[in-house]
Amino acid sequence: MIKTNLTVISYFIVLGFTQYPKVEITVFVLCLLMYLTTLLGNMILISITILDSRLHTPMYFFLSNLSILDIWYTSSALTPMLANFVSGKDTISFSGCAAQMYFSLAVGSTECVLLSMMAYDRYVAICNPLRYPIIMNKRICVQIAAGSWVTGCLTAFVETVSVLQLPLCGNSVINHFACEILAVLKLVCADTSKVQLIMLVISILLLPMPMLLICISYAFILSNILRISSADGRGKAFSTCAAHLTVVILFYGTALSMYLKPSAVDSQEIDKFMALVYGALTPMLNPIIYSLRNKEVKAAVKKVLIRQLLCALFSPNSK
Repeated sequence: MIKTNLTVISYFIVLGFTQYPKVEITVFVLCLLMYLTTLLGNMILISITILDSRLHTPMYFFLSNLSILDIWYTSSALTPMLANFVSGKDTISFSGCAAQMYFSLAVGSTECVLLSMMAYDRYVAICNPLRYPIIMNKRICVQIAAGSWVTGCLTAFVETVSVLQLPLCGNSVINHFACEILAVLKLVCADTSKVQLIMLVISILLLPMPMLLICISYAFILSNILRISSADGRGKAFSTCAAHLTVVILFYGTALSMYLKPSAVDSQEIDKFMALVYGALTPMLNPIIYSLRNKEVKAAVKKVLIRQLLCALFSPNSK
């Protein structure tokens, strides 16, 4: 707990969308539907990746990690908001707020690194197909995934501690639907220049730099694809990258608009909207994008469904 002028802040009031009663119910229904769709879609993607041996490849290993991140992020950001709406409460404890802030930052930061590593995976697969099994072996894939998670967790810890160790004013009202770091930072009644510098450095490390790696990877990929003489070969190569590029644009577009926007642009209502896109819409769209554009995923889903149906029909218990 943090003390400011003998005031102990043990909980925060999260406004959410209570300022707009007519919109609040609509937002709740949409968020609930997006959350359930996110859980279902990502759990299906994880399950078929485990059950179908044809999907035991680096790309689907990274996709499974991405799905876990999406479930974790959406649960940490949306579940408290949905629970508060149902219960009629609008408060969250200090420790709960700290945990929510940390997990949201950790997952978002991990996803930044992981998406850049997935671009490198596509680069190796298309530009060095013969060496791909050697370069992207199981040990390397595990190290890449572990490095992404460690980087995300460490940077999130630094940001969370940097903000929550500052003195907070008596006003404990967070004008957001979650304990988002920028919204909490507005409650600090001390000089925040050092914290903002730390956040800026971390944001540059986790947003523009991974994006640069993605751009370089796809520049080589595009150059290699254009040299393919077969139209079918070019189409197949493009299709393997289209889903990843779509996810990258959605994720980095909203993240950049939130964390690297000019300081003159300060609208908490816009921040709420962008946070909803970042925390609810993008995780929901990820499995849809990868499954709708991927024949392997659709074939794996059919195979698993048929297998489960046959097991249900011919199992001893069904007679």
